[in-house]
Amino acid sequence: MSLNTFGHLYRVTTWGESHGPALGATVDGCPPGVPVDEAYLQQFLDKRRPGQSKHTTQRKEPDAVKILSGVFEGQTTGTPVQLMIENTDQRSKDYGEIAQTFRPGHADITYHQKYGIRDYRGGGRSSARETAARVAAGGLARAALASLAPGLQVKGYMTRMGEVTIDRDQIDWDEIDGNDFFLPDAGAVPVWEDYLQGIRKAQNSVGAEIEVVCRGAPPGLGAPVYGKLDTDLAAAMMSINAVKGVEIGEGMAAARLTGIDNADEIFMGENGPEYSSNHAGGILGGISTGQDIVVRFAVKPTSSILTPRRSIRMDGSPTEVVTKGRHDPCVGIRAVPVAEAMMACVILDHLLLHRGQVGEGPRGVIG
Repeated sequence: MSLNTFGHLYRVTTWGESHGPALGATVDGCPPGVPVDEAYLQQFLDKRRPGQSKHTTQRKEPDAVKILSGVFEGQTTGTPVQLMIENTDQRSKDYGEIAQTFRPGHADITYHQKYGIRDYRGGGRSSARETAARVAAGGLARAALASLAPGLQVKGYMTRMGEVTIDRDQIDWDEIDGNDFFLPDAGAVPVWEDYLQGIRKAQNSVGAEIEVVCRGAPPGLGAPVYGKLDTDLAAAMMSINAVKGVEIGEGMAAARLTGIDNADEIFMGENGPEYSSNHAGGILGGISTGQDIVVRFAVKPTSSILTPRRSIRMDGSPTEVVTKGRHDPCVGIRAVPVAEAMMACVILDHLLLHRGQVGEGPRGVIG
């Protein structure tokens, strides 16, 4: 299997399976001299870690990250950084019954068709467990961004879960980390809890929508025509397990707008250009404007449910599948820290590309 690496200068290769002894990431291209240690990275893994609430899978994994190389005396050396997370709570026996069966909605059938062999234990490489390695790499990217672009913030939150949505007039970033749903509106939490509890009791699952924002990114990140910032952001988000759609800024809703409504008017402010709105999501022509960079994506319902679904066995015979094991009724909840990690990796990658091409200072100064 190839193509396990993403990024241009900040390159991340993830490895490992859901029920293997460990998984992790090899990061190449992290600048030297970045202060980082395992405790710093752990704070981000703890946000994604399973078994922390009744709303997520009850698999108990500490997700303790180990730095095996590339860091000396608390700083990156510029050499590859190897990050490892051991699996400690596998229950492979939960998957014995589907060794010869393809689970509907899963990658079981496509992996078998492509490779002729698959790791059926929790989905192997196709499991969302792989995203723990991305979060570790994203933590390292955040450490680098803190050194290179102080004040830059990356924040993700849920905006929809099935039929319930947030009130955008109530968005407060300070509330996001204080509840189990990463909601920017603490008042909405009880409604979301009741809704998801009903889904769980019905032995069902539900999809979600996540928004991730980068504040404080400088203008100029990204390049035409094939190196667009939004191209890489969309690819990064789409690579996350269960993601089925990605939007930048106004996204698909732009199809309902007129040119008058959609154009973000430009004014000269005290510190440079300012915009009347941000329908473009902080990116024009593939290049950042200096506004908030806004990405939104949809996550399908978890395919692992206890309600029987029709499928086939490897010999082609019909069967019904009930997926046992420990699964998220809404995988979108734990997708939030993964989205933040992918945003951080892409923004750092493009910051390094920008510095390499045009240097550190501003080029086209306006005013």
